[in-house]
Amino acid sequence: MAKFDLTPVLVPYLDRHLVFPLMEFLSAKEIYNHNDILQAKMDILSKTYMLDYYIDIVTELYPDKDLSDLYLRRNEILNELMVLKEANKDILKLLGNDEVMANISGMREGPKGLVAYLTKEHDFKIENIDTFYTLAKFMYECGNYSFATSHLYFYLLVMPPTDKNYLNVLWGKLASEILTQGWDSALDDLNKLKEYIDANTFSSALQSLQHRTWLIHWSLFIFFNHGKGRDLIIDMFLYKPNYLNAIQTMCPHILRYLAAAVILNKQRRSALRDVVKVIQQESYTYRDPITEFLEHLYVNFDFEGARQKLHECQVVVFNDFFLVACLEDFVENARLMIFETFCRIHQCISIGMLAEKLNMNPDEAECWIVNLIRNARLDAKIDSKLSHFVMRAQPMSPYQQLLEKVDSLSVKSEALQALIERKVKARTQDPRWGQDYNN
Repeated sequence: MAKFDLTPVLVPYLDRHLVFPLMEFLSAKEIYNHNDILQAKMDILSKTYMLDYYIDIVTELYPDKDLSDLYLRRNEILNELMVLKEANKDILKLLGNDEVMANISGMREGPKGLVAYLTKEHDFKIENIDTFYTLAKFMYECGNYSFATSHLYFYLLVMPPTDKNYLNVLWGKLASEILTQGWDSALDDLNKLKEYIDANTFSSALQSLQHRTWLIHWSLFIFFNHGKGRDLIIDMFLYKPNYLNAIQTMCPHILRYLAAAVILNKQRRSALRDVVKVIQQESYTYRDPITEFLEHLYVNFDFEGARQKLHECQVVVFNDFFLVACLEDFVENARLMIFETFCRIHQCISIGMLAEKLNMNPDEAECWIVNLIRNARLDAKIDSKLSHFVMRAQPMSPYQQLLEKVDSLSVKSEALQALIERKVKARTQDPRWGQDYNN
């Protein structure tokens, strides 16, 4: 199973604190040696202030190790924390006042108006905000994510987007919300960060690409836990050219999650054609059972290959941190996709043959098809005497055809717009163009 595990390629794009949930998951799945996982945790924890957790792991790995230096370091961290809290006691007092926080949360004057109000009414000193940022980051490194969330929220309220630490605070707030599993707030933070990255011109195109690549990886936590995530991941990864370009350039392994999202989402079947096209384009750089399942089914129409890949997909999904909770839905929808594709080609199908394609026994397959006919209101029937499933032709409605055409044109239009913008930008930056224009 280790050959299908994406953790080693995901980790470089994640904050070290976001790696801990993945490590805990791997420990439970026993994919790797237990001591190797503990050593990896130690390496990550050594760069944080989570000394209690670090000491527990060191004790388990090296029972005879002298821990006096670690306890001394722990006391130093506690003392440093006390000093930072004392230096920020006035702001912490404000944060502890529910009435004040309710007032400033409801204000619409922007950072300048808010700072003026706090300065006048509560003796707030804006020059202390850098020390407060240091405290918030320190709390985060200690693993106190809920406190870090509230501190960083206050920072974003009082400081403008032009502040030197603003982007770091956006990243820290997003990580804190993910780690406290506040998925609605995390989605809001994701959108704010996305808007900030898309609206700002960084020092180089490579830097913009790196930020988008990090955002793609961090967003996986939200998309596979939020109720709207299965739609949002398709919209962002497949239909936003900048993010699709980042996936194709920097992290084609993310195609596993895009492909899984399309399989899981019955309402977005129109995206199948587009995602299969991307999978084909990137097949030389990345392949796994989930992407190969779609290739077998929709490119090669190889039902036997799709059946075998579905079996492998179950193993992959069961051992993937982000997909494991979707296992039942994934298998159900994958079987439905095989069934629908098979029915487009064959009008009369043996239940035994269909059961084999779906990795089910005949009785189970017959029951599954009956429920499918009832729930999906398919124009079909089962001939129990011959043990056949008969599917009547179901031409696509004009309405559905129009929807698919509109979706396709929307994607092409967005890609064309992005191409035009790049060409215009390149021309305006070309000094020869400027000379021609002036002449």
